Amino acid sequence: MHQPSTFQVYNASAGSGKTYTLVKEYLKVLLNSKDLFRFQKVLAITFTNKAAAEMKARVLSNLEAFSEGEENDLFSDIQKETSIDKATIQDRSKRILAIILQNYAAFSITTIDSFTHKIIKNFAFDLGLSLNFEVEMDAVSLLNESVDVLISKIGTDQEVTKLLIDYTLEKTDDDKSWDISRDLNEFSKILLNEDDTIHFRRLADKTITDFTALKKKLNKQQIELKKQVSQVGERLLSVLSNVGLETKDFTRGTVPKFFADVAAKRVQFRVY
Repeated sequence: MHQPSTFQVYNASAGSGKTYTLVKEYLKVLLNSKDLFRFQKVLAITFTNKAAAEMKARVLSNLEAFSEGEENDLFSDIQKETSIDKATIQDRSKRILAIILQNYAAFSITTIDSFTHKIIKNFAFDLGLSLNFEVEMDAVSLLNESVDVLISKIGTDQEVTKLLIDYTLEKTDDDKSWDISRDLNEFSKILLNEDDTIHFRRLADKTITDFTALKKKLNKQQIELKKQVSQVGERLLSVLSNVGLETKDFTRGTVPKFFADVAAKRVQFRVY
């Protein structure tokens, strides 16, 4: 007799409730079994440490809520999809929660890299590896090498060459070091921030031309803004003159000096 597949795929965009669905399915597996140690036989894998921690927290917080008799949306969905009565969910949640906390190492909600590392660790001898090998993730060094590769394209890639030369000239115009490698190395560290990953994915299909066009647009807007700010400075100086106020009438002359700079367009705006 053919065994029907129990494999399910949930395809959804960011913010659409994937974590809610995964936590619900995980809890259904635990609560629908009389084996209170069922969690030791369930493996949940995600991509980031943040996502794994969030899923663990939601599982534990909902088990605690169920054990105290709270009937939230997740409780209602689980009861509807499993037909387990309230008393059973409350009792099992209380006992499962206690067992998980006592056997937390077996609470396997982890990342893909942690899971694969664990497998390799267990088969280190068969793979010819040292039994006490360590994995070192030196992401900063990798980024520094990537920056070096980018800079090495100067002279061979026309777009990259123009972009980096323009950036260098802008730095020198601001009396800053022409060496852009340090700036690029510092900026590249943003790529290591999990919170920024979703934003970088949205930029994945953008080209240098797209960013150059955006820079031109922003520069145009800033020129107009600078013009408007200058006009505001001129009007204020005119008002001060009309009422007979001078620079010496203000503490250290701060206010009129500032607006004099504004009127003279000495306020700096720049897009990098």
